[in-house]
Amino acid sequence: MTVLDDLSGLEFESIMVDVFRNYGYENVRQTPKTGDEGRDILMTESVNGHRQDIVVECKHMEQVGRGVVQKLHSAVITYENSSPVRGMVVTSGTFTIQAHEYVEKVKTNGNGLEIDLVDGNTLVKIADQTGLDLQNGTVELICHQTLPPGDVEPPVVEQFEAIKNIATADLDRIESTAEFRPLATIETHTDAQFETSVGVIHSVNERDTFHVHGDHTPPQPIEDSLQQFIAGKSHRSINLSDAKEREEFVDTTVVRFRHAETDFEAWAVDRLQEKHATTVEYTGDNNVDYEKECVPTESDVSTTEIEPLYVPRIRSETQLNEYVYTLEYDAVGSDRHLIDNGIARCVHCGWSWTPLTYCDNCGSISCWRHIRTERTEGKPVCTDCAVTERFALRKRYFYNEENRKQFRQAYEQRSLHQQVLENKPLIVAITTVIVLLIVL
Repeated sequence: MTVLDDLSGLEFESIMVDVFRNYGYENVRQTPKTGDEGRDILMTESVNGHRQDIVVECKHMEQVGRGVVQKLHSAVITYENSSPVRGMVVTSGTFTIQAHEYVEKVKTNGNGLEIDLVDGNTLVKIADQTGLDLQNGTVELICHQTLPPGDVEPPVVEQFEAIKNIATADLDRIESTAEFRPLATIETHTDAQFETSVGVIHSVNERDTFHVHGDHTPPQPIEDSLQQFIAGKSHRSINLSDAKEREEFVDTTVVRFRHAETDFEAWAVDRLQEKHATTVEYTGDNNVDYEKECVPTESDVSTTEIEPLYVPRIRSETQLNEYVYTLEYDAVGSDRHLIDNGIARCVHCGWSWTPLTYCDNCGSISCWRHIRTERTEGKPVCTDCAVTERFALRKRYFYNEENRKQFRQAYEQRSLHQQVLENKPLIVAITTVIVLLIVL
């Protein structure tokens, strides 16, 4: 047998809700645990454009006999509903011959009433068709759609274009990875009425939407900034397998959902019960004031839709000489939700204010406090890699020791006043002092 055998009866029933919903049935819902009258799950389907209800009995046992099918038959014919209805018994085990014979008898003598028998082997095949994984004993939410990651090179080039002294055409070592992160949108409807002997004292009729991380335990709402970023963009989704196979990525990772749909439903119910819980004061028939705690029950909350979706998180690395610069963001095509920008940051102090300048000598990006002008070539050089020496009491910066030596030789061949010109601020200071002395 499969790992379905490892589940409790209640776990099996909850998992069936996920299986049927992913298989395409509509309005799949569990009935209250007590007083279900043989109706564990209720759901609907469309047959030739007409709605039909299905009453489901779940039995987590090795073998289901005629008595269970008879009980379901009674639950179907007593089900009060204007739409056509049929029955279904689903089990992790098998059905006896007598159970199958009873189904044929009902179909022949029951005015065409249909009862389907779904055994464990059929159930596993159905789960496989919907992409559900039963191997771990739970049905994880499966998703095949992702928001588009977009082109990975333009965002990197855009960031380097804001850096001085760098030619973006030379950025030939950009490596990008994609991590597809799971999110779920839960649409709910709370419809609750609270009555006493004096009538309805409180009611709730609201629709709520939750956006949650799919890989957090327990589920957690996504950040407001990310929620605003992906809002209204689900229609732009593409097939996950197509996004993973793009040549721009040196590696891709898909983070799986950690929960079944019923787990997300239970989490939403808890949030809604907390949100809508209130204490109502009312006056009874005897003119006595009372208080009643009004909290919606599980049956008062229905999940109208759970929409899973992946959001690609792109991490691009660009190596320039000794340094590797990262850019990390969530993507929807050309739109980006920035996570971390290691390009627009001084490698020495972390300063992220402009202007930033690239040092071609070592590959660093530096702020104004850590960038100088190389004395012999007149190009930027950072204070970390530069070779320094004082000339006319002023510190000068060089790419390397060879440049410094060449300048030292040329400097020593100059006349004294030419050497002093190497420190123009000093000349200005001396001139100012002389002028002041003359004036005084």
